[in-house]
Amino acid sequence: MNILKGENFKGIIAPVISPFDANDKLDEAIFRKEVKYLLKTGIHGISPGGSTGEGAALSANELARMVEIIREENHTGIPIVAGVIRNSTRDAIETGLAAKKAGADALMVTPTSYNVLVPDDDGNYEYYNRISAAVGLPIIIYNVVPQNEIKPHLFTRLLEIENVIGIKQSCGGIDGFYKMQLANGDKGMVYSATDEMLYSTFDLGACGAIAAILTIFPQYCIEMWDCVQKGNSRRARELQDKIYPIWRQIAGPQFPRRVKQVLRMLGRETGLCRSPIMEAPLAEREKLEVLMSRI
Repeated sequence: MNILKGENFKGIIAPVISPFDANDKLDEAIFRKEVKYLLKTGIHGISPGGSTGEGAALSANELARMVEIIREENHTGIPIVAGVIRNSTRDAIETGLAAKKAGADALMVTPTSYNVLVPDDDGNYEYYNRISAAVGLPIIIYNVVPQNEIKPHLFTRLLEIENVIGIKQSCGGIDGFYKMQLANGDKGMVYSATDEMLYSTFDLGACGAIAAILTIFPQYCIEMWDCVQKGNSRRARELQDKIYPIWRQIAGPQFPRRVKQVLRMLGRETGLCRSPIMEAPLAEREKLEVLMSRI
């Protein structure tokens, strides 16, 4: 049943950055421009408020405003999957309801992450069950917290919750993805977040991807997805090989600042990161410039 519910959320769901100005406020003009750009590329869905969008630093009202702007520009009606990164059930519900009111079609909900607030399996079930009941939107679990990882057996259980349709698998690299896909790929949607090896995860049965690399190179990633659907593995592998070294340089702590730096190299406005995340230092910029010059 969860697979059927998730059919409208397949394919390339691109995250969108959150641009801030010098006063640490959301720069709506830059955000709208970036949304317009992404929507014109042919992506299958768009996701504000995830890790790429510095979602843990956004207020519920800011996320809702982002959803509203996307709604205003989303003339083709692709799904809007709003990120919810909070450390309590209460706050997650509040944020989810704000996103729903603004027009989100689904939520991408991260497990709680603060050390002493990490729940056990029963607590995680309670978390997602209460969000589902209160908000009533499809939920994609964002499995990205190492200290609160959703293991395959727990995801099987969470799929019993009415609105849980899938999982964005960010923990454990391609091995973690494959374990999740083998255990649950016939029960729920398993999305790739293995940015540097998208083709490999598509070939292993991913229902799509929600990953930072999609916002950087949406055309490449859409082409890669289409190639896999058509059986053109050679071209899909070529695209993965092209992207691989760039993502390896972007990945790691404070990665949104490197995403923004690459976007600037591509001529796209990004604004600043939200404090206390600083701009990419010279050493990071120089390494990225070398790699980008090759592509």
